Amino acid sequence: MQLFLLQLLLNVAWSALFFRLRAPGAAFAEIVMLWLAILATSIEFWRVVPAAGWLLLPYLIWVSYATALNFSIWRLNA
Repeated sequence: MQLFLLQLLLNVAWSALFFRLRAPGAAFAEIVMLWLAILATSIEFWRVVPAAGWLLLPYLIWVSYATALNFSIWRLNA
């Protein structure tokens, strides 16, 4: 559950960095940590209940897409 809480906190932090502070570079670094936290959470959940791990995969895919967008916005505005 600690990993789950960590990825939830990282998700909130990314939103604050990207939208409120308008810092796409910092948000990109943070979303990479978020992606890793989601992956770790999915693996740990899968070890306990495989279906729970699989259910986090759409979230991981969505954050992968958001990471690519964040990177593109950062690079285009640098």
